[in-house]
Amino acid sequence: MTVRVCVMRYLCLLMFLFVMSSAEAHSKSKLVAKVDISQQVMKVIKNGRVIRRWPVSTGRKRFRTPTGSYRPTRMYVYWESRKYYRSPMPHSIFFRGGYAIHGTNEVRSLGRPASHGCIRLHPANARELFRLVKASGRSNTRIVVQR
Repeated sequence: MTVRVCVMRYLCLLMFLFVMSSAEAHSKSKLVAKVDISQQVMKVIKNGRVIRRWPVSTGRKRFRTPTGSYRPTRMYVYWESRKYYRSPMPHSIFFRGGYAIHGTNEVRSLGRPASHGCIRLHPANARELFRLVKASGRSNTRIVVQR
């Protein structure tokens, strides 16, 4: 086999891999988790369409939830708070330093401010959001927090 044939095969392989990775990245959906602090509600928007609406708990007095637009930075199926008594934080999606969206056992407080600044969800909803973010990819996901 000549060098020219080897080079051509190599280039074809590279083109194939580029096209496949491009198609895979393009096929992932855009996901937005939009949190309205004043309403204590999260809307999950996939490709421009609201697919879920859940009650949340954000930061209570003296513990503000940061506002802005973020990308998930890290994700853990299970995490414990290092700052607040090793409190369980199932299905954590961190978006700014130690701030995360996560499940809570305090489901009776959903719908009103109750956290130290994180965004709390019902455990089943946190699990579903975690799955959606994982499927879409962190780079295709936005977390928008507004008052």
